[in-house]
Amino acid sequence: MAATGFDVIGTSRDTSRVAPLGGVTFLDLDVAGDASAAAAVQQVIKRFGRIDVLVDNAGVGSMGAAEETSVAQAQGVFGVMRMVKEVLPHMRAQGRGRIINLSSVVGLIPSPYMAVYAASKHAIEGYTESLDHEVREYGVRALLVEPAYTRTGFEADSARPDTPLQVYAKQRHTFDRLMAEAIKGGDAPAVVAKVIVAAATDARPKLRYTAGPVAGRASTLRRFVPARAFDKQIRKLNKPAG
Repeated sequence: MAATGFDVIGTSRDTSRVAPLGGVTFLDLDVAGDASAAAAVQQVIKRFGRIDVLVDNAGVGSMGAAEETSVAQAQGVFGVMRMVKEVLPHMRAQGRGRIINLSSVVGLIPSPYMAVYAASKHAIEGYTESLDHEVREYGVRALLVEPAYTRTGFEADSARPDTPLQVYAKQRHTFDRLMAEAIKGGDAPAVVAKVIVAAATDARPKLRYTAGPVAGRASTLRRFVPARAFDKQIRKLNKPAG
């Protein structure tokens, strides 16, 4: 985004741990808190007078069986909502803006042993598409970027179940191994970054942007493959016990 010519504000819960990046100003922001979200947006408005693009990229993975995961861990969409509510009044007032929410390929398909994470991404899909219809008349668009496996620290940083059950342990370990392999062989982060730039700058933006070949194939298969065949393929890929 900085190379494209944007004034970029990056955020982190602790900017003292962030390496300097040319063209990017960093602010402290914890999207889990209302006050932190409001303060960060006000700092940006005070400095630049406007916000043209919001990229909601903050989040955390959640791995484990649905039964093993507490309700407290299932709050992946709330940070997106906080940031949208803070920037939207400014975008409406200026008559333009783009909100780009990072979804995932698991916002389109099921993911055994990541049920809570998949639920949060399905929620972001529905939230963003609905929001887009609400704000389009004010010159604002809400768009989705849908990556697949990306070479980041995702699997290492993902939350583990807070109530692990022995009955799921074997299959959970199998899934953890498969996920680590998929991340290792995934797309470079730059693949996703380029798609975000396209969503921010396209003259006629699309609602959904898949990022990388795996995400593109998954989106196509979900739309066109019969449900029974799709279910069979999901079970084959994830190697569930039953």
